[in-house]
Amino acid sequence: MTGLTPYLSFPGTAREALTFYQSVFGGELVLHTLADFGRHDGPADAVAHGMLQGPVELFGSDAGPGETTLRLDGVLFSLLGTAEPSTLEAWFAALGVGGHDADPLQKRPWGDHDGQVTDRFGVRWLIGYQG
Repeated sequence: MTGLTPYLSFPGTAREALTFYQSVFGGELVLHTLADFGRHDGPADAVAHGMLQGPVELFGSDAGPGETTLRLDGVLFSLLGTAEPSTLEAWFAALGVGGHDADPLQKRPWGDHDGQVTDRFGVRWLIGYQG
């Protein structure tokens, strides 16, 4: 387990979001429903706890009634230098499907490459590499 793992609370889209992130980053996805945990405070198939474990780790669930859902302002999930350049470029492109480039991945005047993309779930990613 890494030192910091974001836990995202989705508005009923946790299964879709975590499955999407697995398709982008790879890794193992484990999803537990409310029914799995014997809970009756929402739809039985709602995600009570999900874990993506691999090169990028994320936790997530569907928000319960009255709980705040994912809203990120002024937050970037940074993947600077966390993989080979070709992998980072592929992640950037995949995250942009259904989302939008906030700042295209490009070579900067100081020689490094970086860019920002907001995915279709509203998560903004900073992706880049040296040289």
